[in-house]
Amino acid sequence: MLQHPNFDPVAIAIGPLEIRWYGLMYLAGFTLAWLLARHRAKKPGSGWDVKELPDMVVFGALGIILGARLGYMLFYDFFGFVSQPWTAIMIWQGGMSFHGGLIGGIIAMYWYARKTGRGFFTVTDFVAPMGALGVMCGRIGNFINAELWGRPTDVPWAMVFPGSDMVPRHPSQIYQALLEGLLLFIILWIFSSRPRPTMAVSGLFCLGYGVLRFLVEFFREPDAHLGFVLLDWMTMGQILSVPMIILGAVLLYLAYGFRGSRTEHP
Repeated sequence: MLQHPNFDPVAIAIGPLEIRWYGLMYLAGFTLAWLLARHRAKKPGSGWDVKELPDMVVFGALGIILGARLGYMLFYDFFGFVSQPWTAIMIWQGGMSFHGGLIGGIIAMYWYARKTGRGFFTVTDFVAPMGALGVMCGRIGNFINAELWGRPTDVPWAMVFPGSDMVPRHPSQIYQALLEGLLLFIILWIFSSRPRPTMAVSGLFCLGYGVLRFLVEFFREPDAHLGFVLLDWMTMGQILSVPMIILGAVLLYLAYGFRGSRTEHP
């Protein structure tokens, strides 16, 4: 049995100003995304110009942060949002949803595609691998905050989290960081390193994340205020992942199911 290190969630405090590790993890995710996008854009024949990337990152960051917060309020705290809608802007209080961030990011990339005259899926195929690394950074932030822990277990690496019932639990944040984040990034990075049909990389991201999140949810403790939402075993995370799995499968079918699919370079 392991003990959580019980990190101080505040990384830097200067008077009343506090910079939290969770916020720094978001910053790390966006920084990694920019560096990897820059690397890809510099490849001969990429079809991208490094000068385009700052706007893409800014649009994406705003869409993801706003979408993640609103998504959490709508998916996980709807009645609290209805009774106190102004709490949606209180990002510093915590409460961010990946699926909401994904929707916000999609809207931002649609806006960016319209602004630059690019095809929507050309943009999402380019950014999808970087999005997986952002997931990894966010889950590391959850681990530092000792939140969203796993279900009780007796595995050798079971961990006791501060603020919990002191029962050894799966460190599910690490599972998610490694699977939904690092593993999915490696798969997408390798897959997108060669020309693929339009929509293929986006489809693989949706399918891969949806399947991995659905599986990891079996090790993660359901949200206390929601519990099991459907069939006495499905969590909200699993319910929200089902549309991603379906969408990913449809996009991959459309990408490879028609001979006329146009191939894009990474």
